[in-house]
Amino acid sequence: MKKSTKSKVITWSVIGVVLLGIIAVIVVNNINASKAAAATMQTQVLEKGDLTAIVGATGTVRANQSASLVWQTNGRIESINVVIGDKVKTDEELATLAQSSLSQSIILAQSDLVTAQRNLDELINSDTARAQAQLNLANAQQNYDKVRWNAVYADKPRETSQNTLDSASAAVVIAQDRVDRAQKEYDKYGESSETDLLKANALSNLAAAKKALAEAKLSLNYYNDAPDTKEVSISSGEIAVAKAKLDDAQREWDRLMDGPDPADIEAAKARVAAIEATLNLAKISSPFAGVITDAAGMVGNIVNPNAFAFRVDDLSQMFIDVEIPEVDINRIKVGQVVAMTFDAINAAEYQGKIVEVARIGAISAGAVNFKVTIEVLNPDEQVMPGMTAAVNIVVSDLKDVLTIPNRAVRLVEGKRVVYILKNGVATKVEIEIGSSSDTLSEVISGDLKAGDVLILNPSTDFSSMMSGGRPF
Repeated sequence: MKKSTKSKVITWSVIGVVLLGIIAVIVVNNINASKAAAATMQTQVLEKGDLTAIVGATGTVRANQSASLVWQTNGRIESINVVIGDKVKTDEELATLAQSSLSQSIILAQSDLVTAQRNLDELINSDTARAQAQLNLANAQQNYDKVRWNAVYADKPRETSQNTLDSASAAVVIAQDRVDRAQKEYDKYGESSETDLLKANALSNLAAAKKALAEAKLSLNYYNDAPDTKEVSISSGEIAVAKAKLDDAQREWDRLMDGPDPADIEAAKARVAAIEATLNLAKISSPFAGVITDAAGMVGNIVNPNAFAFRVDDLSQMFIDVEIPEVDINRIKVGQVVAMTFDAINAAEYQGKIVEVARIGAISAGAVNFKVTIEVLNPDEQVMPGMTAAVNIVVSDLKDVLTIPNRAVRLVEGKRVVYILKNGVATKVEIEIGSSSDTLSEVISGDLKAGDVLILNPSTDFSSMMSGGRPF
């Protein structure tokens, strides 16, 4: 019985030893495999250094200002004053149409311009309008005072001398006597024919006497009676009219008392400008200082409205517009340094800076991009509008930071990891990275330090043994 128990203990001991041996072999084999794989790896000793993070893009060069100039009317080209490559100033005349080929309205505008300019000069320099306004105000005031004075007595009996009343009364008596005598004379021909010359003469004398009597009575009544309602109404109306004219004269004087009215001057200038605009239809002028970059037409050609004539570009500043993806836009700031190259210019790098960043994105082919404008700081004659440029925007420039090559980083279970050699064994280390360039990334956390040996191309043999991984 005891022998049997001892036999079982020996058996289990043997099994344990075998299992331990198998595990040891597996571990040794794994270590050896890891060492063997590590022996074939490319490595690099980690160290601190500088890191310049960039965002790349492509864009097209454009001038500071560009304008395509076209003809505004029909006509025949009479002169062309510039060629491609010429520098021009603001408002410089580039080409003109022959006057004989223009419409009548444009030809007559020259005469209208002379009149409008003369009126403007007189308005600015002449004092006639101001003096006339002052005179009109004085006359209006005098008339208003006179009408008001007369109106004071409009509803009262008219004051006059007794001699005037006696004379008016006597005039009535005399006129009445004349009527009576004329009536008696006319009555003598009562039976006579209407064609009787003496009767007709008597009738005429009677009518004249009656008219004189009526006028004498009216004159007497005028001095004896107060004005009637009609006369009072007329007087009130005259006051209102005189006051309105006085107010108009006062406003005109107020407007001109300190010289020409600015509004009148502006209106006169507007008339001159309108006529000049009509005349300018017959020519093309540069809207700004620049260079002639394209031209069409020859002297003698017949042109129509909207026919292309010239293109002017302001090459004093050159810009490049690029589209930046939304994932990078928050790293782009005004003032950041830009390096750029051009497909058409070999072995030359130019410098620039960001001058404008759009605050709203545009969707294109399902992606959201933001427009960023870059100024070329050192353009030369080789840089021309329309060229394609490759730009690298420096978004950060770090000094003395721990960096690792991007090709050494792997993603394992959603985390960034690298592999380093410790005692000849590949060891996984979780890290967190910050700024990145095309080749390097900044290490901001993780069990890494300068001097560690980093595996640049971790083998799938040991990375699979360490929970797997895929390139970052």
